[in-house]
Amino acid sequence: DQLSTLLHYLQVFFGKLLELICDNCILSMAIFISVPSYKDPLLTETMCSAYQNAKFKKNLRFCVLDQSEHGIKIDKLIFKDQIIYENVPPVISKGVCWARSRIQEYFEDEEYYLQIDSHTIFQENWDEILITYYDWLKAQNNNFVISSYPRAFTCNKTLTEFELDTKFQGTHGMSFKKGDVFKYDIVSIQTAIPTSSSEPLKGHLVAAGFLFSSGNFVKEIPYDPEYYFHGEELAIAVKLFTRGWDVFHIPKTPLFHLYTDVENLPRDLHWNPKDEENRIKKWTELDAISKKKIESLFNGEVDGKFGLGDKRTIKDFGNALGLDFEKKEIVSPDLAFTESRFLRVINESVPFASVLANNK
Repeated sequence: DQLSTLLHYLQVFFGKLLELICDNCILSMAIFISVPSYKDPLLTETMCSAYQNAKFKKNLRFCVLDQSEHGIKIDKLIFKDQIIYENVPPVISKGVCWARSRIQEYFEDEEYYLQIDSHTIFQENWDEILITYYDWLKAQNNNFVISSYPRAFTCNKTLTEFELDTKFQGTHGMSFKKGDVFKYDIVSIQTAIPTSSSEPLKGHLVAAGFLFSSGNFVKEIPYDPEYYFHGEELAIAVKLFTRGWDVFHIPKTPLFHLYTDVENLPRDLHWNPKDEENRIKKWTELDAISKKKIESLFNGEVDGKFGLGDKRTIKDFGNALGLDFEKKEIVSPDLAFTESRFLRVINESVPFASVLANNK
């Protein structure tokens, strides 16, 4: 009896010890989740979806900049202690890049950084999937981001039903949209393209609504608040490239994005005329400043943390994308518009099939 009692207490002790070790491991792998929101009715659903579908819920550190008149009731959420929340009036907002930059000021050396939009639904175990993919890709480069335009979802007006578009099971790459190259001076319209690959691909462009990386991204490629909308993604991509970072696209990205304002779920955008009435700096002025800033960036006129790196050049960036940014011309349509530009990622020691099996 004494032996049984001793074994029981030892079992309880080691069980608690293992639980403590696991908790510490989880906390050391914290994910800082950047969530800018502009009068978005899906903000709460986005946060709850991320929390409920995470495997390691204690990992998550939300930072939300809610640009709305009334805000949301954070105290009602069971994970309120994991949320940094700031509610600002829409009239003082200066756009999404300003919001993302403001959010990054709250970063506290978390292991990982996840950047999303406030209309996102998450797949079950999304955190484990992204970290597993990230660890597998580290064999290629210690400095990189995982990014792409996620698959879509739709929802009903009461936000009780969500339909996820899971038809495509491969890897979405990112390219330019034909007919919209250099549409906004140096900025071209980007688009997602389905590829024939079911494995990760190395690309060059990023999606601001889904970007996953180590916390070093915040330190080395911080958001410039002077960008507005057009140019946001191109500015990130060229700074990543010239600073020696890589961009990877993964198959079956484990989160989904609302791309259109469906008829029964209207949403105000930053340039809404009603919001503009009392705004000191109008969106047109902010947009003009942004476009001038990216022109300066490509001309090498931006210094310091918001400027280019010295690992690779703008010319190299253009050659990889099939564009001449100086002349603003398309040099190679294949590189600019098709999947021929993407490189297959190979890890000789660990086949990707074993990693992919965890992402159903």
